[in-house]
Amino acid sequence: MAKTSTGLDENVAGLLCYVLCWVSGLVFILIEKENKFVRFHALQSIIVFGILTVASILIGWIPFIGWVIGGLISVLALVLWIVLMVKAYQGEKYKLPWAGDLAEKNA
Repeated sequence: MAKTSTGLDENVAGLLCYVLCWVSGLVFILIEKENKFVRFHALQSIIVFGILTVASILIGWIPFIGWVIGGLISVLALVLWIVLMVKAYQGEKYKLPWAGDLAEKNA
């Protein structure tokens, strides 16, 4: 595995982009200027978990049905969080529809 400007292996840095959802993605997009693999995962983390966070907050304001949908969003976020961390650690540039394409263009 290649090293990053942070001194970490790129697969470890890719995994860390997802650990704190969009927050760790933001940290890595700010500190990693060279490695495209890490920048891709950081941007994908910001996009995916940022949208899920905002959607969960907005939908959570709707009584009952919003709480149910918010719960489903939380389950989806948990599954995506695990899958994306595993794929990044395996060194795979796993692209989610739309968010992965956007991250790839801007990495």
